[in-house]
Amino acid sequence: MTDARIAQLHGRRVWDSRGRPTVEVEVRLRDGAVGRAIAPAGASTGQGEALDLRDGGSRFGGLDVRRAVGSVNHEIAPALAGRDAGDQEGVDRLLVDLDGTPDRSRLGGNAVVATSMAVLHAAAASADEPLWLRLSGGRPVRIPLPEIQIFGGGAHADRRVDVQDFMVVCPAAGSFAEALDWTAEIYRAAGGLMRKAGKAQGVADEGGFWPAFDSNEEALETLTLAIETAGFAPSAQVGISLDVAASQFGRDGRYALALDDRTLDTAALIDMLGGWIERYPILSVEDPVGEDDHEGMVEFTRRHGHRCQVIGDDFLVTDAKRVEAAATARAANAVLIKPNQAGTVTEAFQALRAGKDAGFGTVVSARSGESEDVTIAHLAVGWDAGQLKVGSFTRSERMAKWNEVLRIEEALGNSAEFSGWSAFPSTTAVS
Repeated sequence: MTDARIAQLHGRRVWDSRGRPTVEVEVRLRDGAVGRAIAPAGASTGQGEALDLRDGGSRFGGLDVRRAVGSVNHEIAPALAGRDAGDQEGVDRLLVDLDGTPDRSRLGGNAVVATSMAVLHAAAASADEPLWLRLSGGRPVRIPLPEIQIFGGGAHADRRVDVQDFMVVCPAAGSFAEALDWTAEIYRAAGGLMRKAGKAQGVADEGGFWPAFDSNEEALETLTLAIETAGFAPSAQVGISLDVAASQFGRDGRYALALDDRTLDTAALIDMLGGWIERYPILSVEDPVGEDDHEGMVEFTRRHGHRCQVIGDDFLVTDAKRVEAAATARAANAVLIKPNQAGTVTEAFQALRAGKDAGFGTVVSARSGESEDVTIAHLAVGWDAGQLKVGSFTRSERMAKWNEVLRIEEALGNSAEFSGWSAFPSTTAVS
């Protein structure tokens, strides 16, 4: 008989993919089961998301996490002692109440989310189940469609291009493994094209090429050419997914595109993006206008939501109530799910559930500051999210997650179902 009550909980300081301190939590249960998780960190963050607790001062640019680790060891650990790790909702409710702030700023969103995910892992280990299977509750699941960065821009590449992510999706692939094969060829083709043109400048935060393009649209031209060079049909087999992250270059309905040397209002930005959708194989657009531009999101979705997936990230910040409101207003048709943006696993699941109830596409996502932690790979499968966004097809903190989904797909064998085109909301022409 297992005893899944928490016997010990310990926080430690570890390092993320940008060489910055972050929080790891390790949970040991009375039956000896162990769970461990690491908090990620975003560079492009939305208003209203859970806040990391950082130390401030001069050490590591103010980004040290000794206070957050202290929150784990001195407040969270005693509060969770003896709690049933199998009661994820109860554990997360206790964490929220213990923090007592709407943005997790007292204990730190980094301390809270690492604890929440570590307890989840410990409960799965106690039940001797893969994490994805425990999350599924025995319900059918799909292997997610990977959304993979080829060029990085915005906050992930010192704003060398204004648009944050130029990604590919391979919905016509027959499996997750085949989607990765196709992406590997496209990534290689893109690198060759950039080197030949003298445009390669290094690697962005999430592993994509750091480009030296002369305009934002040149990235789209090059990515479309890379798809064709790799031997695939744009739109029919492989599409482009954009994370515009418009809040990073605009507010109050004014958007300054530094690379293109022009400033646009909301209507002009929507027109520009609409032109891109017409000319290039774009299947998904994330945060096309700023998080403060509700009417812009409504208008963009009205005009283009039937042709492509419209994802809310900074606009929705993994918040179930915001997702419900966006569904009512038709201000998006898909939601990005980031556990650390919500604060706990339970809150992230509630946002995903709200998206599914609204008929939205749902995309579980990593952050730009990542680690070897593979929790989100299991969330994407176990919650049947349909889509997974991790970053590029390079760097071990990214590949660890892609490789984990490969293992899950292999474990499912003939019963594995790849989401493919079904990942997109049914209201779009790409579903």
